[in-house]
Amino acid sequence: MRLRQRVFQSLAAWRRRLLGIPHPGSVNFGDLRRVHPIGRDFGIDRPLPGELRGLPVDRHYIEGFLERHGGDIRGRVLEIGDDGYTRRYGGDRVTHRDILNITADNPQATIVADLADAPQIGDALFDCVILTQTLHLIYDAPSAVRTLHRILKPGGVLLMTVPGISFVPTRSVWGHTWYWAFTALAVRRMVGEAFGAERTLVESHGNVLAVVAFLHGLAVRELTPHELDAGDTDYPLIVAARARKAGAGR
Repeated sequence: MRLRQRVFQSLAAWRRRLLGIPHPGSVNFGDLRRVHPIGRDFGIDRPLPGELRGLPVDRHYIEGFLERHGGDIRGRVLEIGDDGYTRRYGGDRVTHRDILNITADNPQATIVADLADAPQIGDALFDCVILTQTLHLIYDAPSAVRTLHRILKPGGVLLMTVPGISFVPTRSVWGHTWYWAFTALAVRRMVGEAFGAERTLVESHGNVLAVVAFLHGLAVRELTPHELDAGDTDYPLIVAARARKAGAGR
């Protein structure tokens, strides 16, 4: 038994050396050995020289997802809060831009509604809906997804991102309505039930380093492209979904 244990320990030590994993008790946390985060503003407050503001780590994945599916952003497009991504990734393919806000205090909003129950929004209006980092703020998320399906035209596309592993900014303007964090499995089931599994593509983005950097409030440019783009589905920082409504169109 002791021989087997020594063999196991030797193999474990060899594996750690091979993979560059520190021995138990020898991990050097450095600047991360702290019980409070480096920042609580998602990295926005950590611009490097030449930047006006830092880009949050999760936005690397959100914007990469929208860029890859930019061809879907066309015709009449609905976005939440503002139309920044519609303009950036849709360009002249967009013929009409709408902005939805849950309250009337946003002067840019063309539609005021709660997606969980929005009878004031007509059926089959939009060619594309961009819903980034919003669904976790809606308590009845499945109802919101059904609304999104209803208001899309046949062949229309939903481009959605949601937080996976995240800190919850309880003292922010979102703190009183930040209900959920999502897994790819949850998103695949919820969106697939509304749109059909065969018309739903779900992606998971992130890795343990990206998650730690995000939780500490670091910005994108504090990590290398290789560190950002290494994928590990056990550490979903962002879950993204592209879903197409059945019918005519693409």
